[in-house]
Amino acid sequence: MARLSAPDIVLSSSERETLEQIVRKRSNPQHLVTRAKLILAAAQGQGIRETARTLHLARDMVQRWRRRWLQTQAIAAIETRLADAPRPGAPATYTPEQICAIVALACERPEDSGIPVTHWTQQGLAEEAVRRGLAPAVSQRAVGHFLKGGRPPAASRARLAQYRQGCRV
Repeated sequence: MARLSAPDIVLSSSERETLEQIVRKRSNPQHLVTRAKLILAAAQGQGIRETARTLHLARDMVQRWRRRWLQTQAIAAIETRLADAPRPGAPATYTPEQICAIVALACERPEDSGIPVTHWTQQGLAEEAVRRGLAPAVSQRAVGHFLKGGRPPAASRARLAQYRQGCRV
């Protein structure tokens, strides 16, 4: 039974230098460094199994990135070629600017907006955000997620209190 060999990867001197710089730079994300090492190993003639064993990766991952490198060779810059592909799914409902504006609104005092309470509620923030046109519609639950900022549910301090400390009121 014949074995299929992986297609050869040939690097120019500038591509090789850029990949080596990615590997050497300590502040680069690990996934980027691993992918650069993978391509450098392939350019040195290492096979898929040997590269997978050396870098402690799955064979299909090595195959995927070698194939992707070859497919995007003439299209994009090296950093773009090593970046993650766009993931499927619905687009975000709120832009980062909208989220920041709603969090900034939470830093304001409700009295300044003509609301006769001393502290914001999630519902009050949602209504005020819509009234100001920060978002066409936003639920109190979404506001709660923005203020939580992805912290675990058993967090010791509320995110809103943390934001208020940094606000200049």
